[in-house]
Amino acid sequence: MDEKIRRAIVQAVAQEPYALAMGITLKELETGYSVVEMRCRPQQMDNIYQRTHGGAIFGLIDEAFETACQTHGTIAVALNVSVTYVASPQPGVLLRAVARETSRTRRTANYDIRVSDDAGNPIASCQALAYRTGKPIRTLLERPGQRSAPEAPP
Repeated sequence: MDEKIRRAIVQAVAQEPYALAMGITLKELETGYSVVEMRCRPQQMDNIYQRTHGGAIFGLIDEAFETACQTHGTIAVALNVSVTYVASPQPGVLLRAVARETSRTRRTANYDIRVSDDAGNPIASCQALAYRTGKPIRTLLERPGQRSAPEAPP
C-alpha cells in the first residue's frame, strides 16, 4: 500500500468527528484490509435494555469498511451493507472489527467484516459492497489549508 495513502487515512480517522465521538481507533491498515476498535461505553452506547446499541456496533463496522475501501487511493462509498448480529457484547468490553476485501472490480468491491469482543467471541458479521468512484482521495492527501484542484468535467 502506498505510504502516503496510509498516512492520509490514519490522520483522517484520528480527526474524524464520528470516530472521535464513538471512541473508534484504527489499529491496522493494509491494502483492502482494516482493523478498528471501540470500547462499549455503558450509558453512552446502551439501548433500552442496557446493552450496546446495534447502531454503535454498525458504526464500528462502517468505520472498518470505510477505511479498508479507501486503501486503493480512490474514493469508495457504500452500496449495500448487510449485518447479522450474533451476540450482545457485555458492557465495557473492547470490540474489534476486521474488514477484508474479498473481491474487487474497476467499479465495485466486496468486503467481509467480522466483529468480536476482547475474548474473541463473535458479535456480528457483515457483507458489504462498495462502489469505487475512480476519483482520487486527494482531499485526504492534501495538507490542511491547501486548496483542491477543480474537478475534471464528466
